[in-house]
Amino acid sequence: MHYLDHAATSPPTRQVLEAVWPYLVQVTANPASVHTPGQQAREGLDRARATAAEALGCRAGEVVFTSGGTESDGLAVLGIAPAVVAARGRERHLVTTAVEHAAVLEPARALERQGWRVDVVGVDGEGRVDVSALADVVTERTALVSVMHANNEVGTVQPLAGPSGVAQLCAERGVALHVDAVQSAGVLDLRELWALAGGAVSAVSVSAHKLGGLRGSGLLAVRSGTPLEPVALGGGQERGRRSGTVDVASAVGLATALSAAAARREHEVVRLAALRDRLVAGVLEIGAAAGVAAALTGAPPGAGRLPGHASFVLPGLSGEVVLAELDLAGVACSSGSACSADSDDASHVLLAMGLAEDAARTSVRATLGWSSTDADVDALLDALPTALARAGR
Repeated sequence: MHYLDHAATSPPTRQVLEAVWPYLVQVTANPASVHTPGQQAREGLDRARATAAEALGCRAGEVVFTSGGTESDGLAVLGIAPAVVAARGRERHLVTTAVEHAAVLEPARALERQGWRVDVVGVDGEGRVDVSALADVVTERTALVSVMHANNEVGTVQPLAGPSGVAQLCAERGVALHVDAVQSAGVLDLRELWALAGGAVSAVSVSAHKLGGLRGSGLLAVRSGTPLEPVALGGGQERGRRSGTVDVASAVGLATALSAAAARREHEVVRLAALRDRLVAGVLEIGAAAGVAAALTGAPPGAGRLPGHASFVLPGLSGEVVLAELDLAGVACSSGSACSADSDDASHVLLAMGLAEDAARTSVRATLGWSSTDADVDALLDALPTALARAGR
């Protein structure tokens, strides 16, 4: 099977598997225990925390290990926003964007049901947030702004950096900024993100399985001084910020994946972008030959788009049928967010970008990662003409 769905999950790398193995079969004690096995586990956890912090550019004590991106996003929204209200006297006001992952939007809706004012800012036709519209609703009294680093469905990188970017806006108005970096962590520089606008980013979410780590593992980096109320209550692990026995093996795997991604980033971004560009050109050419007006969704290839993301709409065809035909041919792609794969609704991201609902239902996404090769791209392009023909019957 040729796997082109790294945005949904990326296979664990050999380096990660070798790093976690001792913590699955040898060093298996609770890291909170005071006996020798427990302290050995604690040492592994401390090293993982320091390694992850190095990749992020933050302090080790600012790293909170979680069960994944969803928990990290939920902890940021439900943990930071109310804490800022209590500690700084801010209004119960949250601002986010229309293209965020459900892991941010659903906690935001939960706050709204509790009486919070939630402003959801729109995006342009490429999925890029309208910073001027954001500026119209963010005030010095806002509790939290949450804007993703890059979109999981279309790969568009959000305008966080620069003098007119989101980070600078939040810095000028003294508002806490949470960034969901789940999709970007493997290919964009998180140290640059953490340093934006002199430290305007208050929290960053990361998920291990998007960059070659283990599923069920993530972290939330929380800048020192940022108020945070724990969402999971219990034994007070992670300095009281996230209760529950920490999975040392998963933490080690995440730290290993982050460090490896940072080490290979310069070369990997170039390699993935070349594969993606060939894939995009091939899909558009094959679509035109088949009489299908295939169109790339999201930002054009370049700095404004993740290097491994290629997403399309195929007007007049069923995206699900195309995907099924590709799967039969041994090519695994997706229609968008795997977390919404069981839903019959059109993508909220594509709808927010202005696509009609019928067009949004024709989406196909191919995403590349550390294991992707030219053979994977070739397999997709070889299988696509037949898939389009059968989907058009």
